Amino acid sequence: MGEINMGFWDKVKGFMASPSVAFDGVRDEGWGTSYGFYAKLLVIFAVLFAVVLVAVGWWVISMIFGLFTSMLTAFGVPAEAIPIDVQGWFGMALGIMAVVMFISIIIGGLIGVLVGSGWMHIWVYLCGGRKGAGQTIKAMAYGSTPSLLFGWIPFIGFIFGIWSMIVSIIGIRQLHEISTGRAVLAYLLGAIIIPLIIVLIILFI
Repeated sequence: MGEINMGFWDKVKGFMASPSVAFDGVRDEGWGTSYGFYAKLLVIFAVLFAVVLVAVGWWVISMIFGLFTSMLTAFGVPAEAIPIDVQGWFGMALGIMAVVMFISIIIGGLIGVLVGSGWMHIWVYLCGGRKGAGQTIKAMAYGSTPSLLFGWIPFIGFIFGIWSMIVSIIGIRQLHEISTGRAVLAYLLGAIIIPLIIVLIILFI
């Protein structure tokens, strides 16, 4: 099947709703296109994550500061007696943290998807995938669509991480033309081996 020309949002909808069909449509596409797609979604994720961080952080700071001022008032100390704007300083620190987090997500994500795909390709190859590392990069980059689009949502973001795992497995299966069982095995080995090694190191050191 030849490459199907899809726009950015067409791909988003495709990999969210019909990943099998969407992966068939990008089978002959260069991996660089998937990397560009991933980068755009990563920026969206980083912005939304930073906004949520500031919003939730400011709510927590305001709540704590409110309790603190209430305690001062209860002891007869007016809030104006505080020599510095504590809440303002915390707010500034929160803003700096959000900027650092944004930059870290962008840099870490752009590097991480390539390193992670390289590691995953080892297991894909061992499980019979012979279509090249570029196809694995595409599977992982496009497979990240659900988590990058909605993974920033507090408390339920992990659901979209699981969704991304499923989409990535479908991508490995479709792009490498292997069975679902082999694709699942390759993904699980790639995802489990490093955490398992870390746990073993912690237990036996």
